[in-house]
Amino acid sequence: MATIDLTSETFEETISGDGIVLVDYWADWCGPCKRFAPVYEAASEKHDDVVFGKVDTEAEPAIAQTANITSIPTLMAFRDGILVFAQPGALPATALDEIIGKVRELDMDEVRRKVAEEAGK
Repeated sequence: MATIDLTSETFEETISGDGIVLVDYWADWCGPCKRFAPVYEAASEKHDDVVFGKVDTEAEPAIAQTANITSIPTLMAFRDGILVFAQPGALPATALDEIIGKVRELDMDEVRRKVAEEAGK
């Protein structure tokens, strides 16, 4: 699956669905973003069970602001609509594959329990 551009119209629906959704926050002027783009695109071809979205922070500043993006590139991973990973910085392919593997291995019942506990505090 190739990467998809996320907009204010498609963002919420995309990240709140079932399964794994990765989101790459980037900008055209960002050198590290340009270096990470081919790694991200290659991973999207390799992991066809994962949705790979991209948010152009210049074109979609409201999404970046809502997500508290202060540094780009930033990668976020959502699983079943829950944010489970967020980290700024370009990643090598092996690290991206490792993150995808760890997100796949999550016990989502345990994650939902912890989210509910945090919400109750």
